[in-house]
Amino acid sequence: MLTPGKLPLALLQSCLRLQGAADPRVLIGPRFGEDCAVIDLGTQYLITKTDPVTFTAEEVGWYAVHINANDVATMGARPLWFQACLLFPARTEEATVRQVFTQIDAACRQLGIAVTGGHTEVTTAVTRPVVIGDMHGLVAKEGLVTSSGARPHDLVVMTKPAGLEGTSILAVEKADDLRGQLSETELREAAQLRYVPGISVVQEALLAAEYGATAMHDPTEGGVAMGLYELASASGVGIALNLDAVPVLPVTQKICRCFGLNPLGLISSGTLLLTIPPERWPPLHRAFQTRSLPAHVIGTIEHEAGIRATANGQPSPFPYSEKDELTKVL
Repeated sequence: MLTPGKLPLALLQSCLRLQGAADPRVLIGPRFGEDCAVIDLGTQYLITKTDPVTFTAEEVGWYAVHINANDVATMGARPLWFQACLLFPARTEEATVRQVFTQIDAACRQLGIAVTGGHTEVTTAVTRPVVIGDMHGLVAKEGLVTSSGARPHDLVVMTKPAGLEGTSILAVEKADDLRGQLSETELREAAQLRYVPGISVVQEALLAAEYGATAMHDPTEGGVAMGLYELASASGVGIALNLDAVPVLPVTQKICRCFGLNPLGLISSGTLLLTIPPERWPPLHRAFQTRSLPAHVIGTIEHEAGIRATANGQPSPFPYSEKDELTKVL
């Protein structure tokens, strides 16, 4: 029996082989480690992405826009068009429906994205609002970046701290459980992480593409740990990872200790993982600093497959799982 979270890897890979009719214009279709499809339009590539919001009912419309825009941007493409399937449980108030539409509108306006349509339904199949987003964008052929482009000797760079999204979700959804463990100030700080530093990586992903990133990945379910594994697997390489260099906020560590969670396995929209040749990193780092975007080198790409982690200079276990740490609590 399946448990909440991503499909087991073996099952997912067997299902990904079912790809319908062949079409030579599909450059990248269903593939483990790649979150978007790439379709050849002749002079440009069309990037398409679908992702739902299921972990939280708080601002689901806003979340759906940002998490789908993130994945399109990690391909080097500017997100341009969004549509969504909105599922509401029976007895939903009309005000809730309008609220979700308003959230989608506001987030799309913020990112310069047009809403192109979708579907809305009230159904007993869900117990709270679910938004399944579909984002499209365009990129010049020479500007395409994938999760499979990492090469040996590239640096592995991480922007923003791990687990931002999961920390914010837990602070909202489990506030009553956390009171007494965290101060009200800490709870407010944690809940606001979705806004500051925020869960969008569009700005940094487009910058990284411009400065020559070889691969990019937006770690969502399974967090930074699963994101690194997916990136390495897609590229057919390994990673020498310095765990001491991976940033985690004190409030994230505190919340994870309360629930017995691994912060590196916590859903991490807002973090961008990228690889870049060493000589291209200094100018990109300066561009990030100019825009107050924190970024850290956390490892290097190796020929040999697998993730070899160290902490305090010593080999360290590095567990990763397709099951997000949130599923243990929510």
